[in-house]
Amino acid sequence: MKFNTSDGRKLTYKKLGTGPVLVCHPGGPGFSSAEFGDLAGLWERFTLIMLNPRGTGGSDRPSDPRAYQIDDYVSDLEELRDHLGLERMLLMGFSHGGMVAQAYAAKHPGRVSRLVLASTLARFGPEQDAAMKAGMDKRSGQPWYPDAAAALEEEQDGKFRTDQELAQLVFREMPFYFAHYGPVEAGYVDTIRSDKLNADTLRLFNEEIFSTFDLRGSLPNITAPTLVINGDEDFICGPQCGAEMSAAIRVSRHLIVGDAGHMVYVEQPQTFHGEVADFLES
Repeated sequence: MKFNTSDGRKLTYKKLGTGPVLVCHPGGPGFSSAEFGDLAGLWERFTLIMLNPRGTGGSDRPSDPRAYQIDDYVSDLEELRDHLGLERMLLMGFSHGGMVAQAYAAKHPGRVSRLVLASTLARFGPEQDAAMKAGMDKRSGQPWYPDAAAALEEEQDGKFRTDQELAQLVFREMPFYFAHYGPVEAGYVDTIRSDKLNADTLRLFNEEIFSTFDLRGSLPNITAPTLVINGDEDFICGPQCGAEMSAAIRVSRHLIVGDAGHMVYVEQPQTFHGEVADFLES
């Protein structure tokens, strides 16, 4: 499905399921909604509107190569809400999409009825950096570790020029994003290998946004009841990130999912499905 934004760009999205509308923003930045798969079967209880952010999944890239700021993504989310004709919406953001969802709910508090923030964070400061390094060290005995660590370093240093070069790095580093990397997790990764990533947005994010963004000051503006979800083994958006967000949001609950890394809806789909659906329907 698609629509045109007020500045003439095409945005696309995937619609799946029946029931109340749940708008879902994927992560990256640079991934399309393909990374959601069937989103732990939430389509059985909700109509999932899974946005393909600018420059992914058939959505146009902006003419300005720097137009990938968090506020730019917030603007696209508001255009989607208007296109769908929703006065208020159920909103879920995953990873980078969770940053967008936080910023959106703070800027447009009256437009969000309930908010789910999955595997995300409000800032990346010294505490988060230390936790990430500890999470990586915990996996240092795995056979895939040397290659994944090298790929992650190259990606964060911006050592890629094209979408294809970025994809090669990302899929090498993916084992870090799971509590355990076995056949099921590898099978999931294989399902998203055909997704065309957007190198422009991730390069800008890594070079200028990742180490400087800080959403904490805006979180008290969020009025929607909020569910914050983190995997207990998430090396980059772990429980300490969720605790910080939950403490600043007026009405929130922090859920730590056991035996899960960053890809919590893939690793623990039954828990994710049950907790998210019950929260949104309560």
